[in-house]
Amino acid sequence: MGDSPGRGAPQRRHKAQPGRAGKYEWRPESPTSMGSLGQTEDLQDEDRNSAFTWEVQANNCAYNAQFKEKVFLCWQRKKYKTNVIRTAKYNFFSFLPLNLYEQFHRVSNLFFLLVIILQSIPNISTLPWFSLGTPMVCLLFIRATRDLVDDIGRHKSDRAINNRPCQILMGKSFKQKKWQDLCVGDVVCLHKDNIVPADMLLLASTEPSSLCYVETVNIDGETNLKFRQALMATHKELTTIKKMASFQGTVTCEAPNSRMHHFVGCLKWNDKKYSLDIGNLLLRGCRIRNTDTCYGLVIYADGYVFANPAGFDTKIMKNCGKIHLKRTKLDLLMNKLVVVIFISVVLVCLVLAFSFGFSVKEFKDYHYYVSGVHGSSVAAESFFIFWGFLILLSVTIPMSMFILSEFIYLGNSIFIDWDVQMYYQPQDVPAKARSTSLSDHLGQVEYIFSDKTGTLTQNILTFNKCCINGRVYGPDLEATTRPKENPYLWNKFADGKLLFHNAALLHLVQSNRDEAVREFWRLLAICHTVMVRDSHRECPDQLLYQAASPDEGALVTAARNFGYVFLSRTQDTITIVELGEERVYQVLAIMDFNSTRKRMSVLVRKPEGTICLYTKGADTVIFERLHKRGATEFATEEALAAFAQETLRTLCLAYREVAEDIYEDWQQRHQEASLLLQNRAQALQQVYNEMEQNLKLLGATAIEDRLQDGVPETIKCLKKSNIKIWVLTGDKQETAVNVGFACELLSENTLILEEKEISRILETYWGNSNNLLTKKSLSQVKLALVINGDFLDKLLVSLRKEPRALVQNVNMDEAWQEPSQSRRDFLYASRLSLLCRRFGLPLAAPPAQDSRAHRSSEMLQERAFVDLASKCQAVICCRVTPKQKALIVALVKKYHQVVTLAIGDGANDINMIKTADVGVGLAGRKGMQAVQNSDFVLGQFCFLQRLLLVHGRWSYVRICKFLRYFFYKTMASMMVQVWFACYNGFTGQPLYEGWFLALFNLLYSTLPVLYIGLFEQDVSAEQSLEKPELYVAGQKDELFNYWVFVQAIAHGVTTSLVNFFMTLWISRDTAGPASFSDHQSFAVVVALSCLLSITMEVILIIKYWTALCVATILLSLGFYAIMTTATQSFWLFRVSPKTFPFLYADLNVVSSPSILLVVLLSVSINTFPVLALRVIFPALKELRAKEEKVEEGPSEDIFTVEPLPHVHRESRARRSSYAFSHHEGYADLITQGTILRRGPGVSSDIASESLNPSDEEASSSPKESHW
Repeated sequence: MGDSPGRGAPQRRHKAQPGRAGKYEWRPESPTSMGSLGQTEDLQDEDRNSAFTWEVQANNCAYNAQFKEKVFLCWQRKKYKTNVIRTAKYNFFSFLPLNLYEQFHRVSNLFFLLVIILQSIPNISTLPWFSLGTPMVCLLFIRATRDLVDDIGRHKSDRAINNRPCQILMGKSFKQKKWQDLCVGDVVCLHKDNIVPADMLLLASTEPSSLCYVETVNIDGETNLKFRQALMATHKELTTIKKMASFQGTVTCEAPNSRMHHFVGCLKWNDKKYSLDIGNLLLRGCRIRNTDTCYGLVIYADGYVFANPAGFDTKIMKNCGKIHLKRTKLDLLMNKLVVVIFISVVLVCLVLAFSFGFSVKEFKDYHYYVSGVHGSSVAAESFFIFWGFLILLSVTIPMSMFILSEFIYLGNSIFIDWDVQMYYQPQDVPAKARSTSLSDHLGQVEYIFSDKTGTLTQNILTFNKCCINGRVYGPDLEATTRPKENPYLWNKFADGKLLFHNAALLHLVQSNRDEAVREFWRLLAICHTVMVRDSHRECPDQLLYQAASPDEGALVTAARNFGYVFLSRTQDTITIVELGEERVYQVLAIMDFNSTRKRMSVLVRKPEGTICLYTKGADTVIFERLHKRGATEFATEEALAAFAQETLRTLCLAYREVAEDIYEDWQQRHQEASLLLQNRAQALQQVYNEMEQNLKLLGATAIEDRLQDGVPETIKCLKKSNIKIWVLTGDKQETAVNVGFACELLSENTLILEEKEISRILETYWGNSNNLLTKKSLSQVKLALVINGDFLDKLLVSLRKEPRALVQNVNMDEAWQEPSQSRRDFLYASRLSLLCRRFGLPLAAPPAQDSRAHRSSEMLQERAFVDLASKCQAVICCRVTPKQKALIVALVKKYHQVVTLAIGDGANDINMIKTADVGVGLAGRKGMQAVQNSDFVLGQFCFLQRLLLVHGRWSYVRICKFLRYFFYKTMASMMVQVWFACYNGFTGQPLYEGWFLALFNLLYSTLPVLYIGLFEQDVSAEQSLEKPELYVAGQKDELFNYWVFVQAIAHGVTTSLVNFFMTLWISRDTAGPASFSDHQSFAVVVALSCLLSITMEVILIIKYWTALCVATILLSLGFYAIMTTATQSFWLFRVSPKTFPFLYADLNVVSSPSILLVVLLSVSINTFPVLALRVIFPALKELRAKEEKVEEGPSEDIFTVEPLPHVHRESRARRSSYAFSHHEGYADLITQGTILRRGPGVSSDIASESLNPSDEEASSSPKESHW
């Protein structure tokens, strides 16, 4: 066996370099720095980490408290904070000022405040200040209450997190404390399944060599376990609680930052320095798995300094971002419209004030009573009249509209909460709207950014099918679920949870006659890095596996059930039970998996003495290494294609027998490569590649990564709604792409752009400053982008140049003669050439020009990427950090001004959820962090379809109709004040009765418009789901925009003109008890015409008629009749003639049939054109279209599009469905023996050195006294 580090090599010490003082101590390689050496240096040496500003000493609060940081001028505060989390926006002192500050960001509130101030000036106001002051206070109170309720929920979730228990070393024992009591420098004890409360340096654990297995699903979305390892120094020395209490090591490291996969520092202890990296760090949010107990030193904690979220220091919280104030597009549009209305009102008031001045100046001698202030100038009176008109016309920005909109938003949110069709019964999770002001935004979403793990998938991987020697074995048709009788009773090691069963295959295995079948299952039992857990405590009679990935766990479990049981392993052997016979194989070398190799191999010596290489990996790399291609190989390719169609995750299995002399020669080269100090990894890769040749194909496996229920159907429906779906995941690219095919985000005819192609296209776009993405030909191609986080960083920093003309650099003859690299270069060049021609780009990259110097390169690169990605039907970003997820969302919002939605279920999705316009959290297995930071909560991804297409669309339609109708009725009722001013000398005298003005928006017209905002449905829920294309109207802002606003204003002005001048025209030159030429009767006629006209308008608007709808209309008219009769009655006139001056004006109008005919005529003139435009003309047009279709007969529109010629990425046309979520580095630990126990029942070195209960420093608790 070779002796390279991490591959069975003996541990070596490197000699110190001449002339350099220092001691060197070998320590295990971390997962992120393979092949590095841990150094320990004398403290007298120059500090190489002087740039590091973060210094923490263990068990020394006084030392850590001395560090201060400057905040402002000479004000300083403690540099290291406590571990208190506060994600809420407000506290007791900041709520009132901060909430008022946020509310007065609305222009409408500033306008109302100005009007209230004007109303408090006696010389200007014609109305009491409380007429607008009281509604204003109500509006602010309603919104503040809503914000307070939302923030109280955040406070509750914060308290739940801060009060989680943990064990902190205090004195000479560990005591139970809360997370919020943690401080930097504390030593914490964590047990199995505990969540890490802060970023900590791992000091020791009960596992061999102080390994600690963690689940990082909350951080990067990966479900496979990762390992962290303590320093050998702390592992060997900190073996008792007494030694732990006396530990005074000092950690010097980088300041808190958001880099999730990077950490650099050193530990100073006992006059030595030990280098630290991310492999020694336990991040907040990780969960301890398969490790009984571990101990850590808190380095970064999450403090919170008075409304300053920047106080967070842990990496996960640094990635979470700040809480953003989210406002809908309609809300932002209303801000602009309020400004437009305000300017229009000011202009109208100026015109009326100037008109008043000219009128007074011309008729002052004849009409001396016009001036209410004797001795004042015309200019002064015009000034006061201007402000009087401004108060009178302030109702054109109706405050009641904003008050009612709050109730409408609240009601639509409640309907989401009450929808039983979005209730997820298995986990008892109902849909919930945590934000009550974003429901209409759900109807305008154009981009959905989704996490993968736990959002699209169930995190459950199962063995589904296999192909052995060209023959496919799937689950029996009659055994699609768990069989009635266990078919594996003959195998005492079988796992009863495995559902896969194939009687033919099982019989073939038990017969033990087929060598291919035997080697197939033997490979699965040998070629892996799975460990057997100590199960004597949990399940004494069962084997418990500890797998680095769920894929490996599923494969080893399948082999176990078919009689090839992985029993145990040591540093250089592996023991399996083959059909009841125990066999020990000597492990000669483990060639670990990584994302570049895409394969893993194990070289073993069989008990018979023969040497065999077992390899599993991607089909693209295995088929290139086969000895020959025959019928079996072609049959396996067909099986792989079928597996890919079923979106299963595939691996190919192959093996070869190795002659003894070949192995000896290879082992010598392997040892030489493993001893290299430079380019060791490249040398080892070359040696591995030499061995992994001339393989014999055994078959392939197919694992199902189960999607959540209804995911493909939901994505298909959302795509029909013109919604683009991007998947942002921290998982591997192969896994993400496979899930993309499974959920139908990608299809077989989708052209997936590779990173080189993306760089070239964007570079040419950058150089030409040409919007190449608007080419018509682009719509003919189904494009998809698949990129990773590293490429995204490089892309947005600087676009790398490709060769000027790659096709010209490839020799045609060499391309076809060389089967590997040059052929791939040619295929890539041909493909790139084809893409360039398709996009209309020059083949050669444009030369660098001086004109680029003055351009904003960063913005141009970002814009180019967003433009290209937005034209693709699908975008999958792999290996992205939480901060990168938020960056992608922010870029789309920045350059496209669209409504975005982010959905996820883990802490790694928080930043994305906060950044998007709408954040949806799934209550899943990763915890409630995403839910606590979301705007809406769902139990499953499939409910997103109903949330958007039904509730979102309904909310948008309701709000738009509500706003359009409210502006119409406001203009229809209030513009008559302007027309009346032309006939009363521009004095600002109101036309209507004061009570009509006060009750118009409160009782007379409120109920119907409130019904529209809460219950209106243009189509049913079923039709909304059946016709998802209806959703496009919200994306294009068709139902309410500037043009619709102008139409509503024009319609309202037209209605006011008809009501006023029709009544004025007929009432001229009339007198008598039955006439309405007096001011009061005239005002009642105009008011009645206005109310009936807007009632007919609401009748034409409403499409969802119910008994409640009819009741609201009748109640509104009833309220008007009752209140008008009461306010114009004799008995109220006797009580206060000044308050109720309209005596019997209503009776004068109602008792005259001619006056009622005037009202009917006005209403008819206002209604008939609208009826013709909205009902009659569309109906006739639809009828005519149907008749023409019948006359023409059936016809087929043939639309041919030139297809994009298919250029294979590799030599084969079949899509690879390879996916394997293995974590690199486990092979090193196995061959080093650092994670292997010496034998059954033998614990680790730490455990053997732990305290006995009799020691003087032993704690009263057994867990605290020894490990």
